[in-house]
Amino acid sequence: MKKYLYITALVALCSCSGSQPAADSEYSWEEDLKARILVDFNKTEDQVREYIQKYIPEVTDSMMHAWEASGALEFMEIDGQKLYFHNAAPNLFRVDSLCRTIKLAKDGTVNSVGSEDVNVKHLPEVLTALKGSDSPIGEPKHMKVTYILTVDADAVPAGETIRCWLPFPRTDVARQTDVKLISTSEEKYEMAPDTAAHHTLYMEKVAQVGQPTVFSETFEYTSSAEWHNLKPEDIKPYDTASEVYKKYTAEREKHIVFTPALKELAAKLTEGETNPLLKARKIFQYINDHFPWASAREYSTIENIPEYVVTNHKGDCGQVTLLFCTLCRICGIPTHFQSGFMMHPGLWNLHDWGEIYFEGVGWVPVDMSFGIPSFAKEETNELHWYFLGGIDSWRMVVNQDYGMQLHPAKKYPRSETVDFQRGEVEWSKGNLYFDKWDYDMKIGY
Repeated sequence: MKKYLYITALVALCSCSGSQPAADSEYSWEEDLKARILVDFNKTEDQVREYIQKYIPEVTDSMMHAWEASGALEFMEIDGQKLYFHNAAPNLFRVDSLCRTIKLAKDGTVNSVGSEDVNVKHLPEVLTALKGSDSPIGEPKHMKVTYILTVDADAVPAGETIRCWLPFPRTDVARQTDVKLISTSEEKYEMAPDTAAHHTLYMEKVAQVGQPTVFSETFEYTSSAEWHNLKPEDIKPYDTASEVYKKYTAEREKHIVFTPALKELAAKLTEGETNPLLKARKIFQYINDHFPWASAREYSTIENIPEYVVTNHKGDCGQVTLLFCTLCRICGIPTHFQSGFMMHPGLWNLHDWGEIYFEGVGWVPVDMSFGIPSFAKEETNELHWYFLGGIDSWRMVVNQDYGMQLHPAKKYPRSETVDFQRGEVEWSKGNLYFDKWDYDMKIGY
């Protein structure tokens, strides 16, 4: 049974947050972590059973125990109480193959594939535009965005200053251009430099009694698709002495760690293969086929995300991206994490992907979560490997890495210690977690 015994082991996660609590504060990461876990694990067994019974009316204790043992039904025992992840029941019908079949028969669908519906039309247009082009970048989409972060009324005492970091599109990504800040809710702000891994716009505001504290920014930018027609014969041997190779094939604290289990998996998947592109394809195909998308608990509560994916047989976009990056780096293939938002019309959401480096080609995008499109299952289809070397136009790139320092520095550990998308908020006495504020984005195409 998964118990709450690992909390102490997770204290070291604080070092991955890009900030450290002040020495004179009464802040406790152990208490913070427990509170975060309780936000995620808030369903009782009766509530979970009630959802499952909509599809499996005669659910038994033995079924529940089997799903729990396999990791398909995620729970923890906290302070003597058995609590389930808030999306444990819906995830069961995404992860367990038999349950997925039952739900499919009843509902006709399991997961939303709205972005794929957009890309059915969009990706062939990208190929048509780029095949005869000298550039791997094209099909630009221009967007005007207003991003709003609203802190709950009285989340902090009136008169206290709230510090806020909002996501802002990067200006150092070739396929993301024409970035322009139009307005901010606060007259004073500070923009992170391009050298910062997380591209932020920072503001402060004094809380008023009984009123929500609202931060906003309006900007515009152009996002283009990128596609590289990768062929094994075009990939050259790596210069293993280069800084790029040494940095991006190395381990990274917490979530790119070469554990024995992951090294064994990487060796098994790429056995007998020497070409980096073909190795990457084997890893990409394996993750695509074995780890269905599932709603994720907060990353700050997971000690090692790639091992979590392998153990629990599921993963969302950032989780499978980190697994892909780790397996590739173990195999001597440079990769790095990249993230921000998917901006498909009417379907915007937080999203993570990455980049992979091939000698002779350079850095190319890879979206492990989008994987192999359902409309391009045959390997002879040009779109089969599209997202290993390509990406669609509907993106906003904010981050070039994970778990790095914000600008200016944050005093307390971030709500999201790994990724940065929704924003971050704190005051003099502590971080404001996700249950104390909300965010929204209005997009004009």
